Amino acid sequence: MLMEDCGQISLLIARIARAHWSAAAPLLAKLGLYPGQELLLMRLSDSGCQSLSDLANGLRLDASTVTRTVQRLERQGLVERMPSPTDGRSVIVCLTEAGRGLIGPVKDAWAELEEQTTRGMSERQRAEVLRLLRRIERNLLSVPRG
Repeated sequence: MLMEDCGQISLLIARIARAHWSAAAPLLAKLGLYPGQELLLMRLSDSGCQSLSDLANGLRLDASTVTRTVQRLERQGLVERMPSPTDGRSVIVCLTEAGRGLIGPVKDAWAELEEQTTRGMSERQRAEVLRLLRRIERNLLSVPRG
């Protein structure tokens, strides 16, 4: 049995994710970022300073991935870490001035990526794709983790 015969939707989702990542990479490279880093920057821009665990939960990533991303962004001067004023075991992450300055260009890059991703689709088709992708996400998030 061919791989395509046993999970066409799952295979296509994986291939689309890789293609999307590849399309995002050159847009973000112009800003000195790698795919994934912009998500963390946008999260901090939208929600303000957050603990590492809140960032990991909000981005639906494991804590070690978020920690590595924060360390890289900190080396670039885009975020800063500081001890939590209320929990000595927790670290708070905030955008720096340089990080805040990248938010507009990051949003522009994402707008360009969105246009590339949905080129040739009508507004109705875009809305339907979004509805279906949200349903897929809900389905996958409801799967029990063992």
